[in-house]
Amino acid sequence: MRIATTTPVQAAGMVRRDQELLLGVVEGKSEEELRTAYEVNDGPLGHFCDSLHDLVAHVLMWDEITLAVLRDAVAGRMHWSLDPRWETAEIGSALNFGGVEAGRRIPSELLLHRYTKVGAALVAEIERYDESTWADPSTGGGYDGGIGALAEYVSTTPDGVLFGHAGRHLFPKAVSG
Repeated sequence: MRIATTTPVQAAGMVRRDQELLLGVVEGKSEEELRTAYEVNDGPLGHFCDSLHDLVAHVLMWDEITLAVLRDAVAGRMHWSLDPRWETAEIGSALNFGGVEAGRRIPSELLLHRYTKVGAALVAEIERYDESTWADPSTGGGYDGGIGALAEYVSTTPDGVLFGHAGRHLFPKAVSG
């Protein structure tokens, strides 16, 4: 059985800090500046982000998936993304490319609006738990270890960064070591 290594307060704080990190980097930038070439740390699944706009789209997609995973668990269901067929590097790369490509079709202002709304919903979803329910195996929607262990699992990058997705792409050494 998996056991959560964070409390819900810690997890929500880490998610909030990661979101604020990305928002701090993009704050005040114009559409053109957000879409200008910007080198981010690619990570283990390859190249997919060419700009800060792309990075927002990428992190947003995974935040939306994480939120859906947690909400499905509340309803007693396993989210589609937890099926082993979706958990391969090849499919992860396909999701990354698709999410970024979809985000490129949305104006930066709206993408950032969506990012902040989803981010707030994700933090609120985590904050709804106390330490007992966070660790209770019955709250995981079929995932052993409870909602806390599930949240950690889906919020950990393939190279092991927990609740630090944006930071992992912006400042990899500060987040991972």
